Amino acid sequence: MQRIKALFLDRDGTIIYDELGGYVKTIEQVRFVPRAEEALAAAKQAGYKLVLVTNQAGIARGIITEERVQEINHYIQAHLKACGAELDLCYYAPAHPDYPNPRYDHLLSWRKPNAGMIEQAIADFAVQGVELDRTASYLIGDKQIDVACAYRAGLRPILVMTGYGELEKCEEKNTLPYQVASDIYEAIVTFILKREPIDIEKT
Repeated sequence: MQRIKALFLDRDGTIIYDELGGYVKTIEQVRFVPRAEEALAAAKQAGYKLVLVTNQAGIARGIITEERVQEINHYIQAHLKACGAELDLCYYAPAHPDYPNPRYDHLLSWRKPNAGMIEQAIADFAVQGVELDRTASYLIGDKQIDVACAYRAGLRPILVMTGYGELEKCEEKNTLPYQVASDIYEAIVTFILKREPIDIEKT
């Protein structure tokens, strides 16, 4: 089975700007972090699969509909595809433990810091006949829960300081990231693509 490497990507605060204290609820609110598209296209060219993994508890809370989240994700996907940075897989976690909802509670394991979305992606890749090399893969996000999720899944976490940039919280919870980057461009171009290449074996 062919082995692959992937970048797992938080959405709000990482690829696009977060509405701090709120939710991105419309396409009009979508603002891409500068050079995010360029960085993701470079990662794609370097052979990384791109996987979106985003918590969207606003669905369970009744703040935003699932259909609207899907609409926003589709808009982001279309934009990135046009920039040469097409997402290979896309997941969102609609549940929240404080807002029980029988429609979504079975997906609580998907909510970061749980690794359910990562494990689902690995399973979906396997269906495609490829195996994820966790040691060559990263999770990029702006929150401590992204870092914790990466460690639970056996990935390398990179914390970006756009969005919430929760470095102090990472220090408090003893979940220091593999690297801290100013933004997704630095995370990918400086820290990931300029590292010594990791050979991905094909069997």
